[in-house]
Amino acid sequence: MEIQVLDKTFVPFISAERIQTRLKEIAAQIKADLNGEVPLFIGVLNGSFMVFSDLVKHYDGDCEMSFVKMASYIGTQSTNQVNQLIGLDIDVTDRTVIIIEDIVDTGNTLVALKHLFDQQRPKQVKICTLCLKPEAYTKDIPLDYVAFEIENKFIVGYGMDYDKFGRNIPEIYQIKE
Repeated sequence: MEIQVLDKTFVPFISAERIQTRLKEIAAQIKADLNGEVPLFIGVLNGSFMVFSDLVKHYDGDCEMSFVKMASYIGTQSTNQVNQLIGLDIDVTDRTVIIIEDIVDTGNTLVALKHLFDQQRPKQVKICTLCLKPEAYTKDIPLDYVAFEIENKFIVGYGMDYDKFGRNIPEIYQIKE
């Protein structure tokens, strides 16, 4: 069933059930990889709030949580400039940090985040994203956990927006061409 968000039409793309299945698998993989270590999950707002919430619900172990807010989009286009809006409020020195992203396309936000965290001297930084657009990703920062590799088309829902609308949709829709 197609949906309308503002002036754009979107078609179903990834179901809520598929999202939850992948997040459960990734939460289990993170726990296995950390071998008893307590991670610090960092959600990148606004888009990651649903991914973050569901991933940590599925994480069967101790953890700490915090958020940063970055911005790089206007409408459906990346501005290719990342502005840090809300900074880190927790000491990450010698900690394993897992950055939770909703989507990675150009990788510009990751570069800014990596620079931010490199100054804080964590033990290690791992990147987890719900969606990756391999065609658009131009950086060399490795992504440790990727739920879905998708084509380079605009998506909305499950935390991701189109001009501030559509974040509350429980599944992911792709723009109709």
